[in-house]
This record gives sequence, structure tokens and C-alpha cells, in this order.
Amino acid sequence: PIPPAAYGLPPQQVPAQPPFPAAGQPHPHDPAYAQQSAPQPQAAPAYGQPHAAPHVVPVPGESFGAAASEPPAAATTAQSQKKSGAGKIVGLLVAAALVGGAAGLGTAYAGSTLWAPTASTGGSSPQVVTVNNTDSVNATTAIATKVLPSVVTINVASGNSGGTGSGVILSKDGYVLTNTHVVTLDGATGSATISVTTSDGHVYAASVVGTDPTYDLAVIKLKDASGLTPIQWGDSSKINVGDQTVAVGAPLGLSNTVTTGIVSALNRSIEIASSAAPDSSSQDGSGNGNGDGNGNGNGSSPFYFDFGQGQTQQQTTDTIKIAVIQTDAAINPGNSGGALVDGDGKLIGINVAIASTGSTSSSSGQSGSIGVGFSIPSDIAKRIADDLVADGKATHGLLGATVSDAASQQNATTTGAYIASVTSGGAAAAAGLQKGDVVTQFNGVPISDAVDLTAQVRALAGGAKASVTYVRDGQTHTAQVTLGTLQQ
Repeated sequence: PIPPAAYGLPPQQVPAQPPFPAAGQPHPHDPAYAQQSAPQPQAAPAYGQPHAAPHVVPVPGESFGAAASEPPAAATTAQSQKKSGAGKIVGLLVAAALVGGAAGLGTAYAGSTLWAPTASTGGSSPQVVTVNNTDSVNATTAIATKVLPSVVTINVASGNSGGTGSGVILSKDGYVLTNTHVVTLDGATGSATISVTTSDGHVYAASVVGTDPTYDLAVIKLKDASGLTPIQWGDSSKINVGDQTVAVGAPLGLSNTVTTGIVSALNRSIEIASSAAPDSSSQDGSGNGNGDGNGNGNGSSPFYFDFGQGQTQQQTTDTIKIAVIQTDAAINPGNSGGALVDGDGKLIGINVAIASTGSTSSSSGQSGSIGVGFSIPSDIAKRIADDLVADGKATHGLLGATVSDAASQQNATTTGAYIASVTSGGAAAAAGLQKGDVVTQFNGVPISDAVDLTAQVRALAGGAKASVTYVRDGQTHTAQVTLGTLQQ
């Protein structure tokens, strides 16, 4: 085997055992190996078996594939009802999300096994990394070997609806980070049954610890789990455009899938319609001062949720705004909640959405990757995950100002977030910001419009301190602001 140093990874970050059999040992697909490593009856599906044409989208009324012989294990859902705030994320983004259908789509899309493998009937257990030619092992193979044990496939079911997503392991005893829209079936339920399959084929029941609809993140806990492999956190504030990225998850229910690309852009912000979004209009107003907050005034967007069939479940008027990393690593429905890692196999983002050439009114099903995917930066995800594990909820900053796009203002001379009004006694007022100011930077991050500012404010915890650069009467100023707390 090529020594670990050849991959650019410290030796301790590469599994002690090579991802292929030693000379003279039976290959994993040999009968002798299968007899030694046959899974227990409760083991996960045999991922080496072919799926029922996963690239084909059924039309309403058609049957698509057989259900697995074993239903998802029951999960405790009391906490999900109490802490999730119903977690209803729907709307304007093709979530790299659930593929198994959604409430109201009928039994043709029913069940959490739509894109899932059939139940195992014996033979070898799933292989995390397959290497057929040891002479051509490369760095991506090493990254996959390291990361795949820390990424899980999440099956969610509620009544006749269900789907699959992905998640990353936070602790040995089974805390897992994913998206709110995964565990709530795109907002259809706050009490779904959740089943989680690890990369080596173990299946666990899971319950919701807490959800954060404001940034579309959630933490679940696997029942009776131990000895799992936590993901290694990276520093998303130190990545560069052009850096290598590897996305790991279960697109279309295809567990243990690895795709590669680069960081396409940083400091992006996207807007998502959400029925669970806090009513920020009475607290902050950010993004509501002009059209849809994007400066186009018509509410149109290349981003929207669908369920793998190019259809939306419902429309909402409230929105959330989140800061994201843009990558061209292929991200598809089912990758939601999975890992985006760097060249060292460290987590730099949680995959959340993709751009689409379709629209919310389209039934064309154009929901696959077009090379424009988005991930929530790890620095933001870690703060929220820690809060969810500790308290079941996370806090978010509040600026106390109504903002719109500066470029849309009459006689505009710069891009940024235009302050249309300031809330008396709020954070913006206390920092000396006034109506007519144009915010151009927030904590050193460039601000090009209202969505950018709101996303950066929400990324911080309530009570956090930040620097704000703004233009007033043609002069640039900087102020220190202590954020309020968004009420959720």
C-alpha cells in the first residue's frame, strides 16, 4: 500500500487496515470472505445490489420498486414535537433533500424505502471503500476511507410519506448532525419515524434532539449506539476558492457515495421560504424592505425545494437567509445533511441545497446537480450543533433594522444592505446606525445585498459582538454592535 504520507494526511488519520485485502487473503466478494463476515439479521441492506433504476422518476400512479422487507425501527418522537417548532422548511431551494416523496403526493411515492436498497438476505456486508487496483490509489480514495465511517444515511417516514437524507456523526455515542428539512420531511411533520444506517451497515432507531429552522440544521441521537467514528471538524474560515472538496452522502438513497470538486465561491447567501421561519418582520425586518430581498422585486429564484420529482409541497411567505459555501462537487437530492470535506478529510460544510434550472411551478424534474451546490460552513454548523446538543435549541443574532438592497435605491452609488429603518432600542440604534446608511461589510465579510447581511447576522448567536462597516453621505465608517436575540 502507498504510505499515508503520500496522501498528504498524517498517519493516524488513515485507517490502520488498508481498504483492500492483503495478499493471499480472500477478496470481500469471495464466498469464503462472505462466510466470515456475514451480517447479523438486523444488518443494513446489501449496497452492492443494483437499485430499481434510480435515475428513473416515476409518474403519479406508477409503482416504483418493492418495499424493503424490514420497516424502519421505531423512534422516540416526543422531543421532536417539543423542540423542533414543527421544523417546517419548504420552498425556494432544490434541497439536496428527500427523495422518497412528501405528504400529499399519494401512495405512488409512499414509504422511506423508495430509493433505498432492498433488505439484505446474506452475503458480504457493505464495503465502505472498494479498491480493485492498488497501483492507482489516489488522495480521494484516502479521503473517502477516512470520512465514510463518519457519514450516515437517514431514512424518515411519517404515514404514507418518507424519504432519505444524510448526516454526519458528532460523537461515539450517536449524536448526528443533519438538516431540519431532512428530519421533518420538508416540513410535513414534526414527529417522523427516523432510522439511521451507518456506512458499515448497522441500523439504528433515532430521535430528534433539537432542530434549528433558522439555519436548517438539526441534531438527532441514535439509540444504543457506541463506538462510532465522529467526523473531524475543519475550519471553514480558512478555506480558499479553488480548494479541493469532497461531498459524501446518500444521493438518491445511494449510501456511501463520494463526489469531488472545488470550492467555487465563498461568502454566498441564499434565501429559503420556510413555514417555520421566525416572524422577523416585527423584530428585524431584514430583507423585507424591497421585493424578495434579492433586489429583483418579483420573488423569482433559481433555488427551490422539491422532492426529487420536480414538485413542491406548499408555498410560504416567510423566509430564512443562510450563508453558504458554493461548490461544484456533485450534490443531488439525498445529499442533504451530508459532509463537505477538504483535502485533509475535515468537515468544512453541511450540504444543504443545490441550484436548479427548473422553477417551483415546473414538473420537469430538473432537480439534479448542475454543478452549483451549497453547504453551510462548518464554523456556523458547529456552533449551532453544540447548542442543539446542550439545550435542544440555538440562538441567532438580531440587528434591529429593516434592510433592503442598496443597488435598488434611487441614485445608488454602491452595493450593500440599505437601512430603511432602525428599531428604537435595538442593536443597530445602540451602535449609531441610521436610516439611509448602507452596510458594506459585517465582521469583515463583504455585504452585497439585504440577504447577505441577514444571513451573517443570523449566523451569530444572540448577544454576540460584531463590527459593521457602512457608508453614510459618501463616507465610510465602522461601528461595533452587540446583537440582540431573534425570538423563535
